Amino acid sequence: MSMARIIPTAAALVAGLFASSSAWAQVSASDFFKGKTITIVTSTGPGGGYDLAARLIARYMPRRIPGLANVLVQNMPGAGNLRAANYLYEIAPRDGTTIGVLENAMPLKQVLDNTNVRFDSTKFNWIGSTGGHNEVIMALGSAGIDGVDDLRKREVVLGGTGPGSSIVMYPAAMNNVLGTKFKIVTGYTSSTEIYLAMDRGEVAARSGTIASVNNWRPDAIATGKIRILAQIGLKRDAQLPDKPLIAELADTAEKREVLSLVSSPGALGQPYLAPPGVPDDRIALLRQAFGDTLRDADLLTDAAKIQAEIEPMSGEQVAAIIRDVVNAPPAIIEKARAAIELKDATSR
Repeated sequence: MSMARIIPTAAALVAGLFASSSAWAQVSASDFFKGKTITIVTSTGPGGGYDLAARLIARYMPRRIPGLANVLVQNMPGAGNLRAANYLYEIAPRDGTTIGVLENAMPLKQVLDNTNVRFDSTKFNWIGSTGGHNEVIMALGSAGIDGVDDLRKREVVLGGTGPGSSIVMYPAAMNNVLGTKFKIVTGYTSSTEIYLAMDRGEVAARSGTIASVNNWRPDAIATGKIRILAQIGLKRDAQLPDKPLIAELADTAEKREVLSLVSSPGALGQPYLAPPGVPDDRIALLRQAFGDTLRDADLLTDAAKIQAEIEPMSGEQVAAIIRDVVNAPPAIIEKARAAIELKDATSR
């Protein structure tokens, strides 16, 4: 046999091996999930927007991974969402059977106040997100607060979970940078519990999302039970064109830049991840399945019923936003760190 015939044959064998390897990797990921259960760990308590969306995803995701037995949701609130974040980074199985959805302030928490943070956001395997959405600062209509100017003149009791969560971080930044007078009460275990505290008159204000308000009381905004005072994000929400961003309320360029960094979590929406170390082929499968699930017509119908906003973002898009947050200019990080410092808070 001539050398001319041997070389192409060897090349063909090598090409075949690479093709077989690629096919085997995909089959390996698919085979791995057959008969298994995926657990979605959410850093929030039952009943809130993160929990409701996770349960929708759990219902429809088995359609997108052939042979998958089930998807369950495990609520793991605590320590201002850090309990779940640290668990997913340090303890959770690294085989793809445990994924998580973290409150979107966690990457910023890592940068600004890493107390009890035992994770590196850039090393998580980001799977995707339900889509960016602004948060809002709201108050009970009975509190008589018409806007942020009133918040600078009067003390208003605001309910929160733990330091580092967006529920606490945004009003703290407003107090420190904009001169508002929120009296922040921490120790509530979930978003739902804070709404119940508003029902009881324990607190008069909180931060959250429009979707969470609608899940609590669908007519709360229309009837004036709740007044939206400002919003937190990088651009105004189309639903709230007349409500200012907190960054727009700053009186200097530096303060605007600081508040823009503090406001960055909204761009992440509700971000889903897998722990570090999960094999690449399983991450690829989970990303595909997650994106397909969020485009499922039945899921979108159910999402509309609970006022859940779904605008799918890819894992790559989520990871890019997080890299920008983690790599923000040091001087702005220092100013933002001071901005979210929780001063004079009380525990319930």
